[in-house]
Amino acid sequence: MGSLVGHVAPGFAFFALGLWHLFNHIRLHSLHPNSYTSSPWFPTSKLRYLELFLIMLGSSISISMELLIGPKRHQPFDLDGTIPSNHLHNFEHSAISMTFFTYAAFAILFDKICPKAKYSLTQFLGAVAFAQQLLLFHLHSADHMGIEGQYHLLLQSAIVLSLFTTLMGIGLPKSFMVSFIRSLSILYQGVWFIVMGYMLWTPELIPKGCFIHSEEGHQVARCSSDEALHRAKSLVNIQFSWTLIAVTIFAMSFYLVLVKLYGENVEYSILTMEEDLGLEEDSDDVESQKESKHGVPKSFIHMGKRDAVMDIER
Repeated sequence: MGSLVGHVAPGFAFFALGLWHLFNHIRLHSLHPNSYTSSPWFPTSKLRYLELFLIMLGSSISISMELLIGPKRHQPFDLDGTIPSNHLHNFEHSAISMTFFTYAAFAILFDKICPKAKYSLTQFLGAVAFAQQLLLFHLHSADHMGIEGQYHLLLQSAIVLSLFTTLMGIGLPKSFMVSFIRSLSILYQGVWFIVMGYMLWTPELIPKGCFIHSEEGHQVARCSSDEALHRAKSLVNIQFSWTLIAVTIFAMSFYLVLVKLYGENVEYSILTMEEDLGLEEDSDDVESQKESKHGVPKSFIHMGKRDAVMDIER
């Protein structure tokens, strides 16, 4: 993961997943505002488990890159079978991917078996995946005291939000805001991963007074002085703030567009039902008027017939 591609690729995956969930939650809430219930994942019309299959595929590719393709000898172990220091972060990153793979695999299994706690257990597995991600980024073996450490520190705030909203979703399945914030936090993780990848591994974008340095076979951003490091961290904080504003504007605009698109369909269907009910009432009024012209309402005729039958039975 310690490269431009290693951050941009998972960043795009998180962004796509967050956007997919954001779209479906807004659409579902717009169509069914009174009976809305959250879903931990969303099936597609052609392939029910497409989302979960893609999570499993992306996780498998990540594990392969970290443990098999990335290392020079195409395996992460030392000659004596131990894990060398420069490959510790490979195992940490692969553990995160394994947890997301486990979540997707059991989500498919639960959907096929349909246990009573299917929704709660699926949400819990999602929370475990985010907890694993938070733990390993917080206790990362790599030196994250510099610029990269500031990027990862701010990333953890988005992961915390994903974790807590996923746990809240277990007890609040009908809360649209919990699902909305969770989806947005996943999307933001993706955006921040992409920003991190380009800003840390593009020489032209490295802050003034800092440079890319090779350490143990990995490219790391370092600063020449404490003043340069302080300035670089401040710039990272500003980037985070600007990114947060941009993502918030996007989310609000996206919500308004989808509500207008799908909310109008709901209003149209309600108006159509009301018109149909109005026509039925009008037709009933016409029939009652016709009956009154003949002298006796139809309801009285039915009552008369009923009384006659009762007399015959007696």
